[in-house]
Amino acid sequence: MNADKSTVIDGHASVEGKLRGKDAQILGRFKGEIEVSGRLQMGEGSSVEAVVSADVAEIGGEFKGELKVRSLVLLEKGRFEGSVEAQTIAVREGAQLNGSVNVGSLIRHQAPVPAPAPAPRPAGSMLAG
Repeated sequence: MNADKSTVIDGHASVEGKLRGKDAQILGRFKGEIEVSGRLQMGEGSSVEAVVSADVAEIGGEFKGELKVRSLVLLEKGRFEGSVEAQTIAVREGAQLNGSVNVGSLIRHQAPVPAPAPAPRPAGSMLAG
């Protein structure tokens, strides 16, 4: 089996379970858990209810669940309900997005920028009361 090939769930299929691999294209129904190192594509008319981890997700169907990705594109007919954590999100006109959205959250691994120290007061200055 070629590791570079995408897993495809066709429009007539209904699958329940765990899906792991490089890329996945879902045109039918899926319920469970999805973990792909590359791209998850959901076609128009697809339905996914899952906990998903992927690099990139393109949603053109109905999604319910939790999504953790670097980049999300919610296409014109896409419907999203649940929680998403991503560095970037693009929502096309006509799409619906309902739920918890955390954008830029995957950048949190960088060291926090310290708050600036208060400016020192010149010697002998007094505060007005």
